[in-house]
Amino acid sequence: MLERTGVLVGWIVPIILLGVIILPQAARILREYERGVIFRLGKLSGTKGPGLIFLIPVVDRMVKMDLRVVTIDVARQELMTRDNVPVTVDAVVYFRVVDPEAAVIRVENYLKATSLISQTTLRSVLGQAELDELLAQREKINLTLQEIIDRQTDPWGIKVTSVEVKDVVLPDGMKRAMARQAETERERRAKIISAEGEFQAAEKLVQAAGMISEQPIALQLRFLQTVKEIANENNTTTFLPVPIDLFMPFLQKAESQARTGKDRDSN
Repeated sequence: MLERTGVLVGWIVPIILLGVIILPQAARILREYERGVIFRLGKLSGTKGPGLIFLIPVVDRMVKMDLRVVTIDVARQELMTRDNVPVTVDAVVYFRVVDPEAAVIRVENYLKATSLISQTTLRSVLGQAELDELLAQREKINLTLQEIIDRQTDPWGIKVTSVEVKDVVLPDGMKRAMARQAETERERRAKIISAEGEFQAAEKLVQAAGMISEQPIALQLRFLQTVKEIANENNTTTFLPVPIDLFMPFLQKAESQARTGKDRDSN
């Protein structure tokens, strides 16, 4: 009896040890956002997950892939725009793996490859744009970068969801020149607005003069309104404008006498 017990113990212990060693290699648990690309004797067997999966020890090898969106910072790039302005730019790229098998077998390191292709594309696209486009049409440039990078990474099973140019650093001399240009533009607009105001005011004065010439009584009403406004200001001095028509007879008489005197002198 003891001998049989000893034999059973001798068999059970190795089996337990073997199970402890093999079971972790055979059973894997993958999260919801993970997939396992299985290679069986070096040949692609398929993709498994999420949840509990079983592998054949020694025969199967699994490469775990993360399907969540990955963010990479594109290193600062010094480049020359199409109008020969040196700038320094950087960007951020958002992408995710949509085909785990392609991301494993078609590219050695999809993270590094996507980062490098983003750098070269950033230099190429921004180098073809002018400075004004780079500063004012950022959304259009971001869409162009996304389309190009996504088209190049599509064979790797990568989907680029967004590309954002974070910062555009200009030389100090260019910043000062742009500041002077903006100040000059503001002064130009201010002068145009002032000139338009003077023009509109002149138009209104011409219209008012036409109305007064048609209705002389309007001038008298304006005169009375002006006197009222002056009186309301509590001034100690009151101005009483005198119509020039009152002095017309005296002016005509003086002009007639002057003409008569010239005729005598000429005779």
